[in-house]
Amino acid sequence: MTDLPPGPSGKAIVAGVAGWPVGHSRSPRLHGHWLRRYGIDGIYAPFPIAPEDFEAAVRGLAAAGLAGLNVTVPHKAAACALSDRLDDTAHRLGVANTLIFGPGGEIEGRNTDAFGFAENLADGGIADGGGIAIVLGAGGAARAVVLALQSLGYGPIRLTNRTAARAEAVAASLGPGIELVPWAGRAGALADAALLVNATSLGMAGQPALDLPLDDLPAGATVTDIVYAPLETPLLAAARRRGCRAVDGLGMLLHQGRPGFHAWFGVDPAVDDDLRRAVADDLLAGG
Repeated sequence: MTDLPPGPSGKAIVAGVAGWPVGHSRSPRLHGHWLRRYGIDGIYAPFPIAPEDFEAAVRGLAAAGLAGLNVTVPHKAAACALSDRLDDTAHRLGVANTLIFGPGGEIEGRNTDAFGFAENLADGGIADGGGIAIVLGAGGAARAVVLALQSLGYGPIRLTNRTAARAEAVAASLGPGIELVPWAGRAGALADAALLVNATSLGMAGQPALDLPLDDLPAGATVTDIVYAPLETPLLAAARRRGCRAVDGLGMLLHQGRPGFHAWFGVDPAVDDDLRRAVADDLLAGG
């Protein structure tokens, strides 16, 4: 590991995460770990910004010389709307989770969730796609998952959500190759699946359990959950008992942070066991 500097200097690069609230975000832990690992003269700070102040605050931070921001709830759509330019993923999804500030205060919006999901699958031994994928959920994370699966070659993608209209909206916006499945028929849709993705909050700590028997899921399938608190959700535990490959959601969180860190601090950081332990320990501590 690189020797650490004595602390940030007056010339430190500054970035951070904006949300309302923002105390739940693990991004300061994640980016702080990378700053220490690579000995970078930088600061990564939380910025609690109320929705009504978001645009003015972000433009002010950009003008003040910050390198950029990660963006969490409830600001992702607003971040997309205020950006001067967007990457293709943010444009297609209509939400941005990463903002890059230029020297003149211009703002580039990116969405790195699809990248993070695909990289997490690769870490789990799923380097490329093929076969039928089942996606549970129709929120912003599910939209990013669908886009990633399309790029990886999965198809058809069977999409199911408790509110059917939201699933219909995802199918309408992300094009062909998506088959809608009624929520009541979700278990039966597993019969020939290669991949099952839970992109809902069901099974997360403090949320209702996901009711999904895996009896019809092929034993050779992969199951992944974007939930990372707890790391071993009941869905993943059930998948392991069935003999399926199980991929937890922590890697998606870690990998989605890489493009922003690279843009702000000039290093493409590693996602490895040391980082996973640091963030997982933070989750267990409730920090």
